[in-house]
Amino acid sequence: MNETWESMIQTAGGGTLKPVPPILAQGGVAQQTGNYLQQIFGQLSEFVPNLLGALAILIVGIVIALIVSKVIKAVLNRTSIDNTIAGWITGGQEGAEAPQVEQWISGAVFWIIIIFTVVATLQNLQLQVISQPLNNFLNQIFVYLPQIVAAAVLLAVAWLVATIVKLITVRVLRAAGLDERFSQQVGGGSQGQSSSGGSTSRGGGPQGQSSSGSSTSGGGGSTNQFSLSETIGSVLYWFVFLLFLPAILSTLNLQGILAPVQELVNEVLAYLPNLLSAILIAFAGWVVARVISRIVVNLLAAAGTDRVGSRFGLGGTGSQSLSWIMGTIVYVLILIPVAIAALQASQINAIADPAIAMLNQILVILPNIFTALGILILGYVAGKYISEFVADILAGFGFNNVFQWVGMRSPLPTSRPEGETPRGTEARTPSELMGIIVWAGIVLFATLSAVEIIQIPALTQLVNGVIVIAGQVLVGLIVLAVGLFFAQLAFNLIVSAGTSQSRILGQVARIAIIAFSVALGLQQMGIGSNIINLAFGLLLGAIAVAIALAFGLGARDIAAEQVREWLDSFKRKQ
Repeated sequence: MNETWESMIQTAGGGTLKPVPPILAQGGVAQQTGNYLQQIFGQLSEFVPNLLGALAILIVGIVIALIVSKVIKAVLNRTSIDNTIAGWITGGQEGAEAPQVEQWISGAVFWIIIIFTVVATLQNLQLQVISQPLNNFLNQIFVYLPQIVAAAVLLAVAWLVATIVKLITVRVLRAAGLDERFSQQVGGGSQGQSSSGGSTSRGGGPQGQSSSGSSTSGGGGSTNQFSLSETIGSVLYWFVFLLFLPAILSTLNLQGILAPVQELVNEVLAYLPNLLSAILIAFAGWVVARVISRIVVNLLAAAGTDRVGSRFGLGGTGSQSLSWIMGTIVYVLILIPVAIAALQASQINAIADPAIAMLNQILVILPNIFTALGILILGYVAGKYISEFVADILAGFGFNNVFQWVGMRSPLPTSRPEGETPRGTEARTPSELMGIIVWAGIVLFATLSAVEIIQIPALTQLVNGVIVIAGQVLVGLIVLAVGLFFAQLAFNLIVSAGTSQSRILGQVARIAIIAFSVALGLQQMGIGSNIINLAFGLLLGAIAVAIALAFGLGARDIAAEQVREWLDSFKRKQ
């Protein structure tokens, strides 16, 4: 019991009460109890002022913390200081969500005052066991405060330099019209053509400027449109911060973070000259490629190349002109070696090596591609003229009457009044159809030669298969046409005999020959040879059985009488 009172009194007095002598079992109990109570009330009277002072300090500290935090928040809300700090954090990016800087700062000030208030309260209560760690914590903060201030100064200098660099970069690039030119190159491909001088001018190609390119940063541009100058400025902005980051971390003595950051910065700075060299090479090559492609386009347009291309459907509505196509080819041919040189200058082997190997393969195969394209163009042009020549010769020989030769109605185009627009696709004459077939055959063989030069086995096999199938179909159609001709010839010969049943016999002969020629034609086309042979055999067998049954059962008496006449005539001759 004595120990319990002693511990309670020590706790209430903050450790200042002296131990109470133990209660003796012999006499004077009332006197000793009174002494103990006097001591307790005396020490409580000494402790109560400390307790009241501590409560007063705590209440005043909380009030001061609330007032100061509210004042700071109001000041930050009425000034642009918080917006400036938020701009430092976000890098000045438009549309980025701004952090609540005034809330952060006012909250930090509030809790700092609260910590000091708690330390003062604990010291007033003489609770050294609790107040000593907080004092040590605050001492460490004040010892570290000069380093924090120095880091903050470096951070402010970094922000100032980065802001100036970004501002100068963005303004210079906007003054040079980088955003407008970039938007023309990226989104100008759908602009209309300018047909002056026979040349095509498109924003998306190597030639010409688009009159409707929009500025991403100008007065009339869309605010949510991509701005290349703003992007480059932001990259430089954060690059300046990256350069200052090792110094800031070194000031804060954060060695664990400083080492990898310093290594990263060193690697970036080591690659930076190579990267700048690659960018300069690529930019210079791009400028040269654009200039040369424009010269080529203008020269070809002035030479009348577009008029030649218009004969083959180039340069019309929704298509590019021949001069623009040639300029684009020149543009790409210049950019490929430029890209190789830029990748080699960058010395980023993980990216450069596979890209350079791919571009080298393209350069190796380009001569074969151009040779194949030349063969295709030559085959197309030669096929066009040869098809016209073949159509004229066949028309001179009267080939347009081929449908009459085979006994079919001729689908010749009907004449229309002059000036009337034809509806749909005009029907072509047989001679024109043969010319188109010749044209297609020439183009197919030119395609086969082209793919053999390109040396793509799968494509070569595909074209070979197409040619084989086309040949089989053509032979089958020729067989069918010959069969139709002979069927009509047999019909005419039988009808010309003038017998009573000659027309019926002629139709039977015609149908038989047509069926036979259809079977042969389908067999030549390779369409189910076994099925066709079986079907044709079954059909002939069915016809023979039908004739036999019709003659044997339906005309049995007539057949018996006819046989008797043949036998009597044979006996008389003997």
